[in-house]
Amino acid sequence: MASEGKALPGDVAADSTLASERGSRLVKQSLGQQTWYVLRRWPVLPLLVLSVFVLMAIFANLIAPEEPWRTNLRGRAAAPFWDTAYYDNNPKLEQTYILGGDHVGRDVLSRLIHGTRITLVIATLSLAGGVIVGTTLGLIAGYFGSWVDESISRIVDVWNALPFLLIAILVAITFGQSVTNVVILLALAAWGGVVRNVRAEVLSLRTREYVDSSRVSGASTLRILVRHMLPGVINTVVVLATLRVGGLILAEAGLSYLGAGVPSSSVTWGVMVSEGRPWLSTAWWIAVFPGLAILLVVMSINFVGDWLRDRFDPRLRQL
Repeated sequence: MASEGKALPGDVAADSTLASERGSRLVKQSLGQQTWYVLRRWPVLPLLVLSVFVLMAIFANLIAPEEPWRTNLRGRAAAPFWDTAYYDNNPKLEQTYILGGDHVGRDVLSRLIHGTRITLVIATLSLAGGVIVGTTLGLIAGYFGSWVDESISRIVDVWNALPFLLIAILVAITFGQSVTNVVILLALAAWGGVVRNVRAEVLSLRTREYVDSSRVSGASTLRILVRHMLPGVINTVVVLATLRVGGLILAEAGLSYLGAGVPSSSVTWGVMVSEGRPWLSTAWWIAVFPGLAILLVVMSINFVGDWLRDRFDPRLRQL
């Protein structure tokens, strides 16, 4: 009788046969089936879209064909490049606008590329601030409990009950429009949901045996929070952060559209949509292309967030 823990020759042969059968089935799959499996298993297309926009943001000065603030009154509401009839009727126009021109002759493509940089920077900074504050307060509330947990939870409830749009408009009227104000407002909008989810995770983690062992061995509260609690909630924080990026981009675009976001002198997608609103009937491309960019980025980030949630949660993990 074979000793326990050692594989029998028959078991090895069976495993080899099973592996070879799986390999043969994979080889027999068509190229389309294999491609569909990869696309279903990994967020290839969303990551590709996000990579394109990140590269646009990093190399905006090199990619953009024109300066985003350069005006040309001859190109007011110029049609995109595929409208050859427009350029045949305007022979004095010295340039061809790839995605058209806006109401003062600025290149929509150049403004779209430069707007990618400001939009993503605002979303990244506000998300980082909101996640740091929310994670810290969630760790404190879940670990200490008692009146500390109650106080932080009530603060979150009060903040969530406040009308965010009204606060944003009030800040814009009082302090003026600026990128800094928008980053702070969006960070304040992002921290509440993080607190609740991190707190729920910590309430479960603080009863684990390794936490009790660390406490008995004399570890400080800060060490327990950083070395034991934080690694246990980091997966949740990553998923929450990914899912919140899309909402922050939409919030920034909405504030800029309403005139409560960044000043019109800055180039963001929300500003471009707001400027193209009066021209939708005659020059739709001024507002549609930045709106399409918002749609692609938000959908791609949401798909990546859903994929991360499925990968980190074994109950949702797809085969």
